[in-house]
Amino acid sequence: MSLHIFGIRHHGPGSARSLLNSLNTLQPDIILVEGPPDAEEVLHLAAHKDMKPPAAILIYVPEELSKAVYYPFAVFSPEWQAINYGLEHTIPVRFMDLPQTHRLAVAPVEQLLATLSTIRHDPLGWLAQAAGYSDGERWWEHMVEHRRDSSNDIFEAVLEAMTEMRNSKFIEEVATCPTENPLEIKEADNQNQVKSEKPPNESSTTPPPLVMGEEHREAYMRQTIRTAQKEGFKKIAVVCGAWHAPALKDLDNPKIAKNSKEDAALLKGLPKVKVQATWIPWTHGRLSYHSGYGAGIESPGWYHHLWMSDKLSPTQVTIRWLTKVAHLLRKEDLDVSAAHVIEAVRLAEALSSMRDRPLPSLLEIGEAIQAIFCFGSDLPLNLIQKQLIIGEQLGEIPAETPMVPIQQDLLKEQKRLRLAMQASSKDLDLDLRKEIDLARSHLLHRLSMLNIGWGQIQNNKYNKKGTFHELWKLEWQPEFTVRLIEVGVWGNTVSNAANAYVCDQASKASDLVELTKLVDHTLLADLPLAVEQVLKNLEDKASLTSDVTHLMGALPALAQVMRYGNVRKTDSDSVSHIVDGLISRICIGLPNACSSLNDDAAVAMFEHIVKVNQTINLLQNKEHTKIWHDVLKQLANKRSLHGLLAGRCCRLLYEAREIAADQTAQYMNLALSRASDPVQAAAWVEGFLKDSGLLLIHDSKLWAVLDAWVCSLNTDTFTQLLPLLRRTFSTFPKAERRQIGELAKKGTSPQQVKLKIESPTDFDQARAESVLPLIAKLLGL
Repeated sequence: MSLHIFGIRHHGPGSARSLLNSLNTLQPDIILVEGPPDAEEVLHLAAHKDMKPPAAILIYVPEELSKAVYYPFAVFSPEWQAINYGLEHTIPVRFMDLPQTHRLAVAPVEQLLATLSTIRHDPLGWLAQAAGYSDGERWWEHMVEHRRDSSNDIFEAVLEAMTEMRNSKFIEEVATCPTENPLEIKEADNQNQVKSEKPPNESSTTPPPLVMGEEHREAYMRQTIRTAQKEGFKKIAVVCGAWHAPALKDLDNPKIAKNSKEDAALLKGLPKVKVQATWIPWTHGRLSYHSGYGAGIESPGWYHHLWMSDKLSPTQVTIRWLTKVAHLLRKEDLDVSAAHVIEAVRLAEALSSMRDRPLPSLLEIGEAIQAIFCFGSDLPLNLIQKQLIIGEQLGEIPAETPMVPIQQDLLKEQKRLRLAMQASSKDLDLDLRKEIDLARSHLLHRLSMLNIGWGQIQNNKYNKKGTFHELWKLEWQPEFTVRLIEVGVWGNTVSNAANAYVCDQASKASDLVELTKLVDHTLLADLPLAVEQVLKNLEDKASLTSDVTHLMGALPALAQVMRYGNVRKTDSDSVSHIVDGLISRICIGLPNACSSLNDDAAVAMFEHIVKVNQTINLLQNKEHTKIWHDVLKQLANKRSLHGLLAGRCCRLLYEAREIAADQTAQYMNLALSRASDPVQAAAWVEGFLKDSGLLLIHDSKLWAVLDAWVCSLNTDTFTQLLPLLRRTFSTFPKAERRQIGELAKKGTSPQQVKLKIESPTDFDQARAESVLPLIAKLLGL
């Protein structure tokens, strides 16, 4: 009976290569891998033809989905290669880490992390410092990842080094603390989980959480090894993080067999909770330590390149990598030629030779890229870091993977609508006139309402393609899977879950504006069952709401539904009667709501009036327009109305041609008369002119009234009102401000200037009329 300990670095291609060589030499009877025994029922899927790493084992508590943990694997992960080696050669493969059924029963990960010691140790860093390296990452790459020989003594050396490190006095003080060292922790520590909607347990009788340290994990590993020995396996291969290797050796030595009772006593009585396991797609970006993953690596994309190069062309690692970099920079319109690649390869190899390294590392290659490709600039290096060194490759899992019904439904919808999951950001332009694009829009909106942000709709303010287009940015995140499982309680399909979830949100909504936005989103997601419930709640809430500002705030979203609903083939008639009621109640209550407003309240009401006016214009309903203009006239004639609102009402009526220019000038003349308070007069001007001064440029009567009022102000009053006037004129476009300034400087009315421009002395009437036939033909007259 022989026990072989292979201390590896998680996600290290050099460790994976050496491990495969050792397994081929050893031909073990059983392989024990550091991993969760809870996932052994799905372990066989690792060898499925449709499984394409990076992928992760997800273990979660069905009753409390905030408790979940990921075990990621890449194709270059030693554990992944060990698992596949055993499955391909029909060798038993078992996980031997402390089961998550115990670890997730203790406390939420946030509580667990809060109890940890603040001391962190990095054995790689110490070894690197002793060897003269800047950090442990560089040292490990040089000693392990870049090794070209196939000898198996690397694991004996790692075991010896880790044994010495663990035996040091300082290590003994902190060895029981879980750490973020890549040689120790493999699971993702729930960094990317979604929060459960269930309230936390607030019982004061709950005992303090038990912290399970490394001693519990290593005790369980030893017990798993002893079980394999008792079952009669002769050649036992143990694949674990290098830090754990010294704690697992010599178990077949009878002199230390008594440790079995100590381990059993340590593990006795551990709490348990029911857990489930499955596979989910993972990304290279999530393997990076930048994502917060405890066992993260600096360069997953580079490690993937090293692993694949071993199979394709081990001697051309640098050439193939620099060729990828050249292709990437060319896509960004940067000039990189074949000559640049050749020079960069020579420089990288020269640097590695000077530093006595077996082949160029990322450090030498990066220096060569910056010198040859980027001409000393470091800006393109950020692109290379994101796209190549880290990478955004997304894995795939087999259809046979255990899934809740809503996951299966989403996969079917993705295939039907040809929406592939991608880790990298992708822009999607949907034409809602096409049936498939409309269905894609419905799916993305439904997921968004379930708080699964696979797609983020973009602001199409500058989109010139019309209202039938939607712009989305798609980016799949692995943690969306947990959220998808969580919302599965609302239904077995995305549509059913979204309908039920929206109905629940509508029943909880306390604000009218919130309900109207919910109506808009529900119609965009094409959820007819939820629409009926949301509209009922909205109608009930609106009938009980006496605050006019709430009614005004709710109107624009509903108007958007009525105006553009037909483009999406949605039933906009269902909201029309609610809109009719809102407009009627707004028009009835607005005069009283505008009474006795201070400056701040007037500014808020100003915005509401502007938005409601835009909404009325959008709907193009004659009855709505008539009653709205009637209430604007009532407000414009109200003597006690705040000047800001009175000026805007007059402006809106003038633009709608409800009052003529002469009557508008009379309103202005009255508002700016000597009997009016100067501050209120300035507010009237601000309300009338804010955002556009074209009226002053093109209407001589309005200009004359305003000019006369300004000229009539005494010095003290003018000084007092100047900031208000400047604030108003600052809202005009630059060209308008320049024209108004020129008019004021000349002291002439805009009409006089206009006549001078339009009546030149040398105007040729006959020549002008000669082009009229051509213009008529162009216009189709």
